[in-house]
Amino acid sequence: MTVGTQMQQAVAGLQGAAATLKTFALETEDQQAKTDFNKISQQLDSAVDVLKGRQKFIEQEEPQYKQQ
Repeated sequence: MTVGTQMQQAVAGLQGAAATLKTFALETEDQQAKTDFNKISQQLDSAVDVLKGRQKFIEQEEPQYKQQ
């Protein structure tokens, strides 16, 4: 498995986790839990942005890792 593929999987995993937490936030009546789920999903969204930036850097430095 290439570094590019691993980065793509990491991004997809974090995006999936963030989406799940957003769903939990919508479905819960507990305001504290809703706040916590939203806060964590926002942190995961930020992590996704960082990883996407790193992925672009890797692709620029090592074109063989570029994903189609």
